[in-house]
This record gives sequence, C-alpha cells and structure tokens, in this order.
Amino acid sequence: MKIYTRTGDKGQTSLIGGRVSKDDIRVEAYGTIDELNAFVGQAAAEAAKHAELKDMAELLVDIMQELFDCGSDLAYASPGAPLKMTDEPAARLELTIDQYTEEAPEITKFILPGGSPVSALLHVCRTVCRRAERRVVTLAAEHPANPEVQKYLNRLSDFFFAAARAANAKLGVPDTEYVRSANVFRKSSK
Repeated sequence: MKIYTRTGDKGQTSLIGGRVSKDDIRVEAYGTIDELNAFVGQAAAEAAKHAELKDMAELLVDIMQELFDCGSDLAYASPGAPLKMTDEPAARLELTIDQYTEEAPEITKFILPGGSPVSALLHVCRTVCRRAERRVVTLAAEHPANPEVQKYLNRLSDFFFAAARAANAKLGVPDTEYVRSANVFRKSSK
C-alpha cells in the first residue's frame, strides 16, 4: 500500500462527507489536535522513563486515544454523524486534576514552564491544547461541531498544568516561579 494518494496536490483534502481546502477551519481544528497528540506522545515517552510517573505515562496514552476521537468527531463535514466524545472523559479528567493538584505543593505565584523535562513537555501540551481549543471555538461558531470536544479540550489544558506540577513534585524538582509575580493564588482552606 502506498502512503501517498496525490489527491491533495492541489490544496484540497477529504473530510467524512466532502472535500475542502486544506486551510479550512475544520481541518485547522483537527490538525491542531493532531499536533497536540504528537506532543502528548512525546510527553508519554518521557514520563515512561521514570518509575514514579508510570501511571501518568499510561494515562497520557489513554488521552491520545481520546484526542483521536476528538479529531474524528471534527472531521465530519455534515451534521448527524455518530460522535465518539461524550461528557465522561472530561468528568474523569476533573478527578485526576484534583488528585494531581493535591500531589503538588501549594501554589501562590505564577509559574514558568519547566522544571523537569516531563513537566516542560506537559506545558507544551497545555499551550498547544489551548490553541486547539481556540480553533474549535472558531469552528463551532461557523459550523456544527461536537460541543463535548470543546469541553474536553478546556479540561485537558487544566489537566496538563496539574500534571506538569505533579510530575515535578514526584520527581523532586521544584516548579520555576515567575520572579516578578505577586502572590496571586489564595491558599486553599483544607
């Protein structure tokens, strides 16, 4: 089987239900999710190098599956197609966000991406996730799109922030605080 088809040589690509320009907002949205998925794969591979982060690495692989579902849902050119994303993955992420937040030190200042290589990669995932979410917002304003994808991406960027901090904590690496930050986060009352 050949990997190339030559059908896109003139700037068009196929969606499920039609052909569009390769710079169509729908292609931009699911393409950005695909880019995010590649970074998540890199973060999972880096996390798998550390016994302390084995569970996180496995969760990142599950997230890659869900991101593929998101892209699949956005690839439908016409409404009424069977969708894969529901509200369950976002709800599950909330539980993990809460767990990871508890595992990291209290935060009072803005932090910079970094610390450990795993944490730095998770911050890259966070920023690409936010861009993917913006692309989906633009798509949803113009065309039908599964609203669960947008909800999932919103929760997922929070997950990446919490996971980046938890990874640093588990590896014994401090977060890098923004030195000119005031104390902007209130201490939680546990």
